[in-house]
Amino acid sequence: MSSQTSTVAHDAPEPSGPRDAGPDTRKGVRGHPWLTLVTVAFGVAMVALDGTIVAIANPAIQKDLGASLADVQWITNGYLLALAVSLITAGKLGDRFGHRQTFLVGVIGFAAASAAIGFAGSVSLVITFRVLQGICGALLMPAALGLLRASFPPEKLNAAIGMWGAVIGASTAAGPIIGGLLVEHVNWESVFFINVPVGALALGMGLVILLAKPVENAPRSFDLGGIVLLSVAMFCLVWAIIKAPEWHWGDPKTLGFLAVSLLSFAGFAFWETKAKEPLLPLSMFRSVPLSAGTVLMVLMAFGFMGGLFFVTFYLQNVNGLSPVDSGLRLLPLTAMMIVASPLAGAVITKIGPRVPLVGAMVLTAVAMFGLSSLSTDSGAGITSVWFALLGLGLAPVMVGATEVIVGNAPIQHAGVAGGLQQAAMQVGGSLGTAVLGAVMASKVNGVFSDKWHEAKLPPLAPEQEAGLKSAAEVGMAPPAPKGTPSQMIEATRDVVHDSFMSGMGLAFTCAGIVAVLAAGVAFFTSRGSNDAGPSVHI
Repeated sequence: MSSQTSTVAHDAPEPSGPRDAGPDTRKGVRGHPWLTLVTVAFGVAMVALDGTIVAIANPAIQKDLGASLADVQWITNGYLLALAVSLITAGKLGDRFGHRQTFLVGVIGFAAASAAIGFAGSVSLVITFRVLQGICGALLMPAALGLLRASFPPEKLNAAIGMWGAVIGASTAAGPIIGGLLVEHVNWESVFFINVPVGALALGMGLVILLAKPVENAPRSFDLGGIVLLSVAMFCLVWAIIKAPEWHWGDPKTLGFLAVSLLSFAGFAFWETKAKEPLLPLSMFRSVPLSAGTVLMVLMAFGFMGGLFFVTFYLQNVNGLSPVDSGLRLLPLTAMMIVASPLAGAVITKIGPRVPLVGAMVLTAVAMFGLSSLSTDSGAGITSVWFALLGLGLAPVMVGATEVIVGNAPIQHAGVAGGLQQAAMQVGGSLGTAVLGAVMASKVNGVFSDKWHEAKLPPLAPEQEAGLKSAAEVGMAPPAPKGTPSQMIEATRDVVHDSFMSGMGLAFTCAGIVAVLAAGVAFFTSRGSNDAGPSVHI
């Protein structure tokens, strides 16, 4: 591989040369690396914020539109499916037509779909436009990484990805706070309308600042067979994960979708060896660091998103905090990710990703094991310590694993690599939520009856016990019948909360074990070998 790398062109092409001689020396606005980062950050923030902000609005949507529980689940699942299925294909579109154009189309579509949701008068339209949101989010996320890869020299790419990771972490964690404020003081529609001005700002800045940066050896055709096979494989995988808590993992429907997914992935792998211009060149995975980075991203998202799912129930249903107060309780996590992401980028640039990533996953494991020890009366002080430590551990992984994946991919496949990184994160998060949810449910069902008998409460009818076990899985004691003695109400609440804490403790223990495994995977990462790739005139 040549030691020359991409340079960001001025209005006319420059002679090829060392990458570090180009991008950050520009004085104009158009194509300026740091202004490019700010521009793509606005677009990325919309998508990351939407991942958590909508959860706060779901109860209000359900009440206002008369939606069923299944309808509300589809508001989230439709978005997740569209995003996960489209990411790698969307990355290929960026490589083919240019990351600037793909990013701007994604921003326009995402903002327009958000506005349409706000004006929708039925839950079916909300779900439809949520699917469109997911597709448009898939367009702009990999394109944002492709723009950063092409704009920054190697020695500053990690710092840029650090800022990018900080935006994602802050937006994800800020979702419950912003969503709570908007739903409580405005309406649920405002949760979606907020994307319109943000999208308009990203579009305006993008038109002025972003440069179209064609890359040598960019794909000139589409691998339609690969797109179909990969889409089917991803859809069946994510669908099985989403439905497993309802169907159960051993159900024939769950196993059937997993089998179709596995066969489709196998068919996709075979097809890619025959395609002239494959959607996802399997030769990329000959890079051990790239493969390790992908696995690391899956494992990180497994623990982070799966664990965060239970934290919201713990704060709101067990501790009795409002959505806004719950978001504020998570501020140590948000703040540490904002501060640590750019610092992690600087450290990784200086010494490489291996040591920081191993250390970060060890810190993440410690935080997960710490969170497993929480009790119903744990105060803000101890939870803040574990949340802060979790943010400190996650930030370097978000930055480093992203750089390892994108940096070790050929620059002409930067969009595909960005899609792979995001797809790994989505699959890991979905898998973590489903698997840890199953662990939680199993533990709650196993301990509830014993705790009920230990509390010396009267025997329950089977349907009553089933209802209380379901309530215990989310830590929420249902309202007691009128006339129930206060002592019995309190004892029932204690059993529900204690059962939930047992389940959450086991779930976080499992997440900690996954983090330890991820630390082992991190040993196989290394600095991007393609940061010094072929020279590109842009």
